[in-house]
Amino acid sequence: QVQLVESGGGLVQVGDSLRLACAGSGHTLSSYAIGWFRQAQGQEREFVAAISRSGATTYYGDSVKGRFTISGDNAKSTVYLQMNNLRAEDTATYYCAVRYYGDYTEALGYRYWGQGTRVTVSS
Repeated sequence: QVQLVESGGGLVQVGDSLRLACAGSGHTLSSYAIGWFRQAQGQEREFVAAISRSGATTYYGDSVKGRFTISGDNAKSTVYLQMNNLRAEDTATYYCAVRYYGDYTEALGYRYWGQGTRVTVSS
């Protein structure tokens, strides 16, 4: 069974950058497509980004396009989310998960969610 652990969250200011990491154990993440989602307090979980199993294709939510970049390091079995030009509305807990089926943007198709890492963007 795959276990995912997110890290890299923190408190930053508007315009700053952060890099989140999603580290996998149990099975190498290169065997899976991985997605990042976020959930702000009182809101539904929102798709952020995903990377295909091969790493050749990436997907982004409209609100992060041009600012966030997803990438993978197979040797480290880790998927990264580089977040630039952060905004106050990016404040949320960020989760990674393994995509099993369906549309990349739909949380229902994902399994093995991590515990999340909190990102707070202060204005």
